[in-house]
Amino acid sequence: MPEVLTSREGTVGRISLNRAKALNSLTQNMCEMMAAALTEWRDDDGVEAVIIDHSPKVRGFCAGGDVVSVRRSALEDGGEAGRAFFMAEYRLNHLLFTYPKPVIAFMDGVTMGGGVGLAMPATLRVATENTLFAMPEGAIGLFPDVGAGYYLPRLPGALGKFLALTGAQLDGAECLWAGIATHYLDSEDLDEAKEMIAAEPAAADEILRDLATPAPKPRLEGNAAAINRLFAPDTLEGIIAALEGDDSTWAAKELKAVTSKCPTTAKVALRQFATAPDDFAEEMAREYALSARMIARSDFAEGVRAVLVDKDGKPRWQPARAEGVTEDMLDAIFEPLPEGEEWSPLAPSD
Repeated sequence: MPEVLTSREGTVGRISLNRAKALNSLTQNMCEMMAAALTEWRDDDGVEAVIIDHSPKVRGFCAGGDVVSVRRSALEDGGEAGRAFFMAEYRLNHLLFTYPKPVIAFMDGVTMGGGVGLAMPATLRVATENTLFAMPEGAIGLFPDVGAGYYLPRLPGALGKFLALTGAQLDGAECLWAGIATHYLDSEDLDEAKEMIAAEPAAADEILRDLATPAPKPRLEGNAAAINRLFAPDTLEGIIAALEGDDSTWAAKELKAVTSKCPTTAKVALRQFATAPDDFAEEMAREYALSARMIARSDFAEGVRAVLVDKDGKPRWQPARAEGVTEDMLDAIFEPLPEGEEWSPLAPSD
C-alpha cells in the first residue's frame, strides 16, 4: 500500500499520509511524493485547493521524520542519506509555505516534528480533541527544524522557547489558543468538513467556522504568565536558574523537562530563535546546514537510541550540562556549508 495517497475530489487535491506502522513518520520518498503532487496541482487550473490529512487506517497525522533511518545513515554512510532526506523534507516545507493555492491541514492526532512542518505552512489548520502537537527534538539531540526557527519565535510571548526547550505537548484547545491552529472541530465532523470543502473550496474557512465546536479552556493559558517570565532569559543557564528559583510545582516539572533534554539542542534553538531571518527560504537553508552538523554529532545517535531504538530513556549527552556547551561549539554548528552543499528550493519547473 502506498505510504502517501493522492486523489482529486472535485476541484480539491487531497494528500493522505498512509504509513500506518510508523504513525506516518516521513521518509524521503513520502516527501518527494507529496512534492510531486503539489507541483502538479500548482499548475493545474482545475485544482483550487489542497487538503492534507491522514488515512483512516492511521491514528495520527504525522509523528515526525523517520529519524531512525537518519541515525542509521549517520552511523553507516556519513549522513549522506540523512542529508538527502532533509533536503527533500525542507524543499517540501518551502513548497507548502510558498504555495499559491489554499492548503487545509487536518491536525487530527499526533502532530510532531515533521508533521508540524506539514501543518504550519497551511492556510487553514484544523485541530481536534485528538491533536497532540509538539517539537520533541531536544529528546533526540536534533533541533527544532522544518521551519520551527521561523514559526516558534512568532508565537505569543516566550511560548516558542518553552515548546523548544521542554518538548511540551499541546492539545487541540491549546493549539487554537496559541494560534497554531485556526479552527477546532470534533473529529467526528471532519469527514463532513472535507466533503463540503471538496464541493466548495473557496468557502473552506466559512465551512470550518460553521462546523467548529467550542474548544475546552486551554490549560496552558493558566501558565502563560509563568512561561513568559521564566523563559524570558536569553540563555539556557538563565532559564534554568529562573526555573530553579521558582518554588511552584509547575516550575519544578518544567525544570526537569528542560534539564533532561540535550543541552546542545537547547542552545542551538535559542541562538536559532534569536537570529531568525524574516525570509523563509533563508531559514530553510540555515536549518539544512544545522541538520547536516547536528546529525553528525554523537548526541543525535545517542538520543535516537535512547528514545526509539533501545527505548531506555537514558541518553548520555556530550556535553551533559548547559555550561559545557560553549560559544565556539555553537559557532561551528552554525557555520555555513561549503559551496555546492547548500540547501536549495525546488525549481519552479520541478
